[in-house]
Amino acid sequence: MDLHATAHALVKDLEPLRFSTPVTHVYNPLIHAARPHHAYLERFGRGPREVLLLGMNPGPWGMAQTGVPFGDVTMVRDWMGINAPVDRPRQEHPKRPIRGFDCPRSEVSGTRFWGWARERYGTAERFFRQFFVYNYCPLCFMEESGRNFTPDKLPADERTPLTDACDRALRRVVAYLQPRLAIGVGAFAGKRLRGALRDFPGEIGTILHPSPASPAANRGWAEAAEKQLKALGVTF
Repeated sequence: MDLHATAHALVKDLEPLRFSTPVTHVYNPLIHAARPHHAYLERFGRGPREVLLLGMNPGPWGMAQTGVPFGDVTMVRDWMGINAPVDRPRQEHPKRPIRGFDCPRSEVSGTRFWGWARERYGTAERFFRQFFVYNYCPLCFMEESGRNFTPDKLPADERTPLTDACDRALRRVVAYLQPRLAIGVGAFAGKRLRGALRDFPGEIGTILHPSPASPAANRGWAEAAEKQLKALGVTF
């Protein structure tokens, strides 16, 4: 199953799921940002790849807008060369509007992550010859206030069917890309890799997440992440 088919299957698996308060709004960019997401898969997701980098879930100013993991608008449009129409979610939060590639906000995690890739590799094509970047969960959760709600905080009866679906999709991604290294960007992603890929023959590891909420990331994420990648066996 290629990555396009995996995305379609995951959308179908997630469609019946419902979430309770404090979650009031859920965006699925595999639906409303399907066109740029499929452009990302088409351009950069043809396997195999040496390294899979796994994020947690979309941010409201990143993948929720562009359909690309860590998908800061400027980086996706100007560095990756992806720019496609984006629809509006069925239930849109007034404080987290979807404007697609017209979104004026930047995503700090995305500018850090893809900024490092651009600095290290120069072109997106060169970076993606070695890496593929995928988000474990495609859903963006928000509270009534607009505050981001991460999937690890869901109650068990809502989290379990979500992780079951996302684990299946992750195993399909790995089967298609056949990476020798699967690396979580942040502790949650690393934990899900170990939980979903119990028979994975390669190396599983974790690197620091580029979130501005992380003091360590704010002290120099690119340098710390590159050091961790090298320790896991990534060559540049």
